[in-house]
Amino acid sequence: MDNEKLLHDLIVDYLKQKLSKEYKEIKINPAGNPDLTLSNHGLMLAVLEVETEGSITPEKADKWKGMIQAGSKLILMVPKNAKVKAMELLWQKGIADRVGVGSYEIAVNMP
Repeated sequence: MDNEKLLHDLIVDYLKQKLSKEYKEIKINPAGNPDLTLSNHGLMLAVLEVETEGSITPEKADKWKGMIQAGSKLILMVPKNAKVKAMELLWQKGIADRVGVGSYEIAVNMP
């Protein structure tokens, strides 16, 4: 398993646990696109997609646009140092105003 896949899966699992207080039904989609569906009382409220540095591409932005056109709120989680790149792609695709963008980072502090 490569490092990006490992990091992706770690963030997906973490977000599932963290969001379980707000959403009663959280489903992980092993095939991705989206990574998580967030629902309450059978009503899907949002979809969440976790990206890594290597997965933020114009082709992926087209998939994000398709997710929005399906009528769901889209939440993107991207590496903190790649947030600007993701926002530029969202603006280029004309969907920046309809996507929530969060970020993550892994910090290792050595003594």
